[in-house]
Amino acid sequence: MESKRQWIYEKIAHPQKYQDLPHPPGKELVSGESALYLGRQYRIEVIKTGLVQIQFAQRFFIPATRGKKRKEALRKWYIGKAREKIIPRAESRAHELGVPVSGIKIVDNRFRWGSCTLKNNVNFNWRLIKAPMFVIDYVIVHELAHLIEANHTPRFWNIIRAQAPTMEKAKAWLKEHGQLLEQEI
Repeated sequence: MESKRQWIYEKIAHPQKYQDLPHPPGKELVSGESALYLGRQYRIEVIKTGLVQIQFAQRFFIPATRGKKRKEALRKWYIGKAREKIIPRAESRAHELGVPVSGIKIVDNRFRWGSCTLKNNVNFNWRLIKAPMFVIDYVIVHELAHLIEANHTPRFWNIIRAQAPTMEKAKAWLKEHGQLLEQEI
């Protein structure tokens, strides 16, 4: 401990990644509860009959027959929506930026919104689908900018500013609401 004293003091003094939530996190997938999607909370309705899979129409309709597997079903729904919405958007932005992308994947990273590899693969956390589109766009541009400039240099941030004018708003949103995205549901 003695050799790590300075590091320990720095970590203790470092501000927390997120502010405490006004209420403890955690969702129960029951009627009346809500779930986050594209930056908004939508009401959940558990349907007792006639529904086999999750449906979304300005609210989540979840089949009661899923029982304890409702969270896994919603997680799979989110992943499917992330693939449907984020991947084409990232492909389009890569084309606009003129950056070669070998592959784009939706992954399950608990604490990273996106990442890229030396082989020009770009990964996005499925939890991003809970964020507003301007946040998703910022994360997409952020990762693609790494294919042009690997480090967080002034040039890197200039690329992002030029491509994502709402960068500061998106960063602020992630700082304030990122903890909600990190929740499993």
